Amino acid sequence: MKQKILLLSVLLMLGLGASAQPQQRPSGKPYAYIIKGGHVIDPKNNINEVMDVAITAGTRGMPARPAIPARPAEGNRPARPALPAREAVPAVEGKVALVAKNISADQADRIIDAKGLYVTPGLIDLHVHFFWGHDGSYLKDAATALPADGFTFRTGVTTVVDAGCTGWRDFELYKKRTIDASQTRVLTMLNIVGTGMDGRGENNIDEMDPVKTAEMAKKYPKDIVGVKLAHFSGRTWVPTDRALEASRLANIPIMVDFGSADPYLPLDSLFNVKFRPGDIYTHAFGGNGTDSPDGRESIVDMNGKVKPYVYKARDRGIVFDIGFGGASYLYNQGVPAIKQGFYPTTISTDLHTGSMNGPMKSMENIMGLFMATGMPLKDVITASTWNPAKAIKREELGNLSVGSVADIAIFKVNEGNYGWPVRGGKIAGKQRLQTEMTIRAGNIVYDLDGIGQPVGPTPPTAAGR
Repeated sequence: MKQKILLLSVLLMLGLGASAQPQQRPSGKPYAYIIKGGHVIDPKNNINEVMDVAITAGTRGMPARPAIPARPAEGNRPARPALPAREAVPAVEGKVALVAKNISADQADRIIDAKGLYVTPGLIDLHVHFFWGHDGSYLKDAATALPADGFTFRTGVTTVVDAGCTGWRDFELYKKRTIDASQTRVLTMLNIVGTGMDGRGENNIDEMDPVKTAEMAKKYPKDIVGVKLAHFSGRTWVPTDRALEASRLANIPIMVDFGSADPYLPLDSLFNVKFRPGDIYTHAFGGNGTDSPDGRESIVDMNGKVKPYVYKARDRGIVFDIGFGGASYLYNQGVPAIKQGFYPTTISTDLHTGSMNGPMKSMENIMGLFMATGMPLKDVITASTWNPAKAIKREELGNLSVGSVADIAIFKVNEGNYGWPVRGGKIAGKQRLQTEMTIRAGNIVYDLDGIGQPVGPTPPTAAGR
């Protein structure tokens, strides 16, 4: 009896309590999937070696539906049979159940062969624009933004943060259209401008209401993870101060995308006077990239040296986010910064139609760029998983801890001669990442080469799984 009590105590200390235990499946096997033989990189848990990962399956929720009567054919409209009522199906998140050296294959319904591949937590893209629609303009309810699920899973991304498309006035519409309708986990930095990124009102200080912004953030704490200030042009700190006030009221970080000013507002003042530890500066390797005092200051000087106050800010806990975008990565900023060991805290895309077909392309593409400039793969994965999870105070994400949601990406590292054209130059490298599989909440949502099934016809007993 004493031995059983001691064993239970050890399990609880290791975090392997009831929530982490696999549930028995209809097949009688404890796991839905075992990812076998992959090189696991899990920065939170300091794992960087070949391991197996067992997970339980998830179920995507469905809303209730009332009975729909049959409809006869009429004119060009075809007939429709009656549909019975459907009760709501609650979502069930699949979990990471075990990470170990060798998990017996007979313990799972399905084996995912990851030999020669890298297995990581699902990527977290900290800067996207996903308020897709037709009734608005620029990046709010407009076609310049993107629908989430079509542009995430194919690059290993399971969680995104929309960086300010919507303000407090339109957030509930955005939640209905994007957050609630997406299988991707969509979180939001709420724009301090109440009308959001419509391309017209971002210089309107009267629309920057800290109280109403904070009220909306506190109303939806599950969805809103920060306050965004973007694109303001003018030499005043008022917009920054209002965004900071909203973030203080809601106890969430601020993300700043400086616009421009003549002369520019000094980054030293933003980083080391205005910002608090944990606040986020996006487009970190952007700016004017010159000696000009106008526009937006850059963090690397014209001698190729990272400015001293930037190191001070990093030591204070300021988050340096990439936000690659259409033209927000400069060769004369990114290349010398990495050579000096100044790695970005977080890697992100600034994904929208204006960036996805330019130098940025995708999350996996710019991760390869950072590898080409000298950033080790483990640090690239950290900046794309665990660091963004910490930046948005969602430390239940971005890791493969037992009991965590099964958001997982599996990558191949291709060898060859590759190039990354960027603003002001071109970077050459020998390795490029390719997403093989993405798992979201225990569901396989992307499988490039079918690594989760054997070659040949599907056995009749497995059809429809």
